[in-house]
Amino acid sequence: MHDHTGPTGWRKSSRSSQVDNCVEVGRISDGAAVRDTKDRAAGFFTASSDQWSSFIRAVKAEKFDHQ
Repeated sequence: MHDHTGPTGWRKSSRSSQVDNCVEVGRISDGAAVRDTKDRAAGFFTASSDQWSSFIRAVKAEKFDHQ
């Protein structure tokens, strides 16, 4: 589904408040939009609700943690 209104409610993680290299997440009608805080004008990518939920579950399960 394509959201013609554009993302709203952009926010970044409270854990990245002191960091310049992070991303912001915005709401779209059927999922989320993600953009780089250093280059907001470059645009964003979107994920459907199912894709975003799968990503969040993987993050919480520490699937991306590398040491």
